[in-house]
Amino acid sequence: MADVGVTDSGVTERGGARMPDPVLFAGVVGQDRAVARLESAARHPVHAYLFHGPPGSGKRAAARGLAAALLCPDGGCGVCNSCRRALAGTHPDLVTVERSGASLDVDDAREITTRAQKRPLESARQVLLVPDVHLALKAAPALLKTVEEPPPSTVFILLADDLSPGLATIVSRCVQVPFAAVAPAAVAEWLVGRGVDGDVAVSVAAASGGNLDRARLLADDPGFNERRELWRTVPSRLDGTGAAAVTVADGLLAMADGAMAPLREEHARELAGLEDRAEATGARGVPGRKGVEDRHKREERRWRTDDLRMGLAALADAYRDRMVATVSTGAPPGSSGAGSERRQAATHVDAIGRASAALSRNVREDLLLEALMVELSGMLE
Repeated sequence: MADVGVTDSGVTERGGARMPDPVLFAGVVGQDRAVARLESAARHPVHAYLFHGPPGSGKRAAARGLAAALLCPDGGCGVCNSCRRALAGTHPDLVTVERSGASLDVDDAREITTRAQKRPLESARQVLLVPDVHLALKAAPALLKTVEEPPPSTVFILLADDLSPGLATIVSRCVQVPFAAVAPAAVAEWLVGRGVDGDVAVSVAAASGGNLDRARLLADDPGFNERRELWRTVPSRLDGTGAAAVTVADGLLAMADGAMAPLREEHARELAGLEDRAEATGARGVPGRKGVEDRHKREERRWRTDDLRMGLAALADAYRDRMVATVSTGAPPGSSGAGSERRQAATHVDAIGRASAALSRNVREDLLLEALMVELSGMLE
């Protein structure tokens, strides 16, 4: 093992190469392997990195941590003005290019190319952060050459939720850093560290799907437990009629709309902050406001889908509980009544799973839930 020491400036060294301070990756939870790779990357950087993994797994926080290490004159001391601004996303040599529409298109790729050719303003290099690269299929050819041969002073950090075959050429030009959904235990521990009650943290962690952003907002959402319980009462509110199925489905959709309140409040605070900064600098309007508002709309759509998926998981749990109850009632395991109830509950769990999977295909949510409620009512049996 190489010798480890500390310089006069307090920066840890290994084998003569400075290691970034752990504080740079303090916001990255449950991704020890990824952080270890990034610490190594900070000591020996290459021209392009691709962080891939599900939303809320810490990719953007990790990107800012790596950027801080690359822009810091001391290799990532964690305390200097350069590190603080990079971690906050305000360093002039950390350039983030958000997509302008539903996907990263050719115009976005041209902007990325233009930005990549610019010289750093303060540091020895600039870091170009590009989120949502998994949505760059049409722009991939235009983006490839820039990522393949950027100027020596430009380092790319690309973020993707998944890796489609259409991105194979871009993927092959980057060092890949995979991120997994954060484990429920790690999410719960993180929430407790933020002052959340232990029982609440466990419930929120189970519903977050490994997404820290969602977990953070759910922990502050007073209606979270109430929504879960209402989903679990769905079986008792279905009476086999179409009217009841539609009523229940409409109520669940309305509840999903209301669940977006914490996210909308956070978006309002973000816009208010941007407006305050614009006013302080004398800018006319908020620079990039449309891009921010478009991002907010995408996040709200995803939040709504995630909340419906969380509710469906709670509903599936309710039917699983019914399966267990048929065993604990004392009915003979082989009796026709107990067996029929267990088979019906298992069929309903399968139907809920199919509905949850369908949410990823941009289906009409109202029609999807109505059809599911009808099926759970037994009208299609």
